[in-house]
Amino acid sequence: MDVNRKFWNAQQKELQAALSRPVEHHRVIELFMQQHAMVHAESMSHSGLHSFEDEVCQGLPEDAFRIIPSRMEHSIIWILWHLARIEDVTMNLLVAGGTQVFFDQNWDRQIGAPIHDTGNAISQQGVVALSQTVDVEVLRAYRAAVGCRTREIVRPLSSGQLKQKVDPGRLLKVRGEGGVIHAAEDVITYWSRRTIAGLLLMPPTRHNFLHLNEAARVKAKIIKRK
Repeated sequence: MDVNRKFWNAQQKELQAALSRPVEHHRVIELFMQQHAMVHAESMSHSGLHSFEDEVCQGLPEDAFRIIPSRMEHSIIWILWHLARIEDVTMNLLVAGGTQVFFDQNWDRQIGAPIHDTGNAISQQGVVALSQTVDVEVLRAYRAAVGCRTREIVRPLSSGQLKQKVDPGRLLKVRGEGGVIHAAEDVITYWSRRTIAGLLLMPPTRHNFLHLNEAARVKAKIIKRK
């Protein structure tokens, strides 16, 4: 494991520990911001930290983002889509009780995707269709917009808010807006059992990290094939 991943994993453990100790609330926010910056493009946070998204995307021609390597399930486009939509839905609907960046900034009209949901429980044909149609640069710009909104949501959270369970009414809004398809209902069940603190771990930090590691493996296969 390289030094950046070791650093990220160590900070994730510290974040998990800090979330259980309200007296360290200031450290929770600081750790979250650092972790979150590293799983987005550096141009989103301007943090100066290593970016795992940039590590994956730099040096790849557009067609490479659309490739699903043999014996793998996803393209890099699907991974970036899934990460952006999951973070948008959870942070804006479940944590903030607001509106999705996807719709209120009109990304749904610009991005060229055949679906609007998070991509959970998608068929292999669906992954192919998404990979072939989405505009890569617009997708990355949308994901950056989601990241910026997440940071705006998290900064003012209090330690008391972090302890709160997800509002059931907000879960209904996810269903109503088609954020998650019926076949992926277990995702909503998982969220229903989380506190706001739990949602800060999954998805905007660890979930992003895990899938960007998957994207790095996809990239390695694509480069090896060429």
